[in-house]
Amino acid sequence: MKKIIRNGTIVTASETYQADILIANGKIVSIGKQIIEKGAEEVDATGRYVFPGGIDPHTHLEMPFGGTVTKDDFETGTIAAAFGGTTSVIDFCLTEKGKPLYQAIKTWHDKSKDKSVIDYSFHLMISEINDRVLEQLPEVIDQEGITSFKVFMAYKNVFQADDETLYRTLLAAKELGVLVMVHAENGDVIEYLTKDALQKGQTEPIYHALTRPPEVEGEATGRAAQLAGLASSQLYVVHVSCKEAADKIAEARSKGFDIHGETCPQYLVLDQTYLEKPNFEGAKYVWSPPLREKWNQDALWNALRTGQLETIGSDQCSFDFVGQKDLGRDDFTKIPNGGPMIEDRFSILFSEGVLKGRISLNQFVDITSTKAAKLFGLFPNKGTISVGADADIVIFNPTRKRTISAETHHMAVDYNAFEGMEVTGEAESVFVRGEFVIKNKQFVGTPGSGKYMKRAKYGEMMTVSDQVDTVRSE
Repeated sequence: MKKIIRNGTIVTASETYQADILIANGKIVSIGKQIIEKGAEEVDATGRYVFPGGIDPHTHLEMPFGGTVTKDDFETGTIAAAFGGTTSVIDFCLTEKGKPLYQAIKTWHDKSKDKSVIDYSFHLMISEINDRVLEQLPEVIDQEGITSFKVFMAYKNVFQADDETLYRTLLAAKELGVLVMVHAENGDVIEYLTKDALQKGQTEPIYHALTRPPEVEGEATGRAAQLAGLASSQLYVVHVSCKEAADKIAEARSKGFDIHGETCPQYLVLDQTYLEKPNFEGAKYVWSPPLREKWNQDALWNALRTGQLETIGSDQCSFDFVGQKDLGRDDFTKIPNGGPMIEDRFSILFSEGVLKGRISLNQFVDITSTKAAKLFGLFPNKGTISVGADADIVIFNPTRKRTISAETHHMAVDYNAFEGMEVTGEAESVFVRGEFVIKNKQFVGTPGSGKYMKRAKYGEMMTVSDQVDTVRSE
């Protein structure tokens, strides 16, 4: 059914203006004043912002880790994402050495089949590079539309790849037109510091942070950036948590390197003291990189404001406190790494960023949606409000206050990392390709309605399907 969103303030990465939006067949077909369309459903957005749907470029749904599996799958995770204003996610497909890449991709398709309520895509983990792997990559790109590869520089003996693998991946990416992502921590040093802590009987959650100091993140970020520069390739550093890493990205960008950085809401509002909570409560805040000393928050906000960091991912990786996190009650290395972030990414950045003057309203849209769409081959179908784009739209109340709590969130996990935090701004209605998924804060979507997104190569724009001829009118 056709819909008209009326009386809202449309906000994109570059414009803020009042207009109506006509939606038909999942697309935005017209933007203008007082649009008339017989039979269209009217949606009143008076006093509301109308944003392009959020794009979360960093999620781990139904992911195995540390002998368990993340609590939120593609159904509960994407429902929570939709409540938070996110209409597309890009999840990480984990591979195994010696096994065909397509085997891993099929596993992730099976996980997501008939579950997601929003659109989704995959990044592909690269754990080894050899002739057999290189032969598979062109088909993965062309057939699956997977145009981003991830290399772990940490988790020794589990995910960690060596520098040769990273460098050869960067060289291949340059030729194939894909974006290389890195988890940048020095896994070898972390392994040593971890063993040393355990030998000293230091087993509490705080030692997760103390054995992964900011220096190991800064070093790995700088090393990855240098290798990307040497390869004349493109690099995206995930979940930047500290000034050391942000500075290395800024330094590389000043040299003209094609480097991009992402941070996450948890690093902007939480700090290392949360891991010191008594009665093992600190385990709720164990993820990697760890939370940092509070002063790093100002450095991260400044990097977002100046564009040295360009996106915000959730790094959604939820584990129950009871029954999963407590696997490491006597050994912090056995605490599953990760936290529940997917639902509150949008509101936290708006409340703490826009309303506190740290970033502009247009920067908010760029950081939560547009830049990710451009970097990961989804633009202009996704990431903006324009004629011909998918009608992924959020009607957002900028004045509504709420208190974040596990009692009211929509994730399956038994705690919320931001428990008790008051935020201002809330998604009230959310459309995916023109259909309500959230309507007046109620879930009305259907599991399985989300579509898998094949993405364009790095630096290329997605071909807009079913491009319409109508234009924005004043």
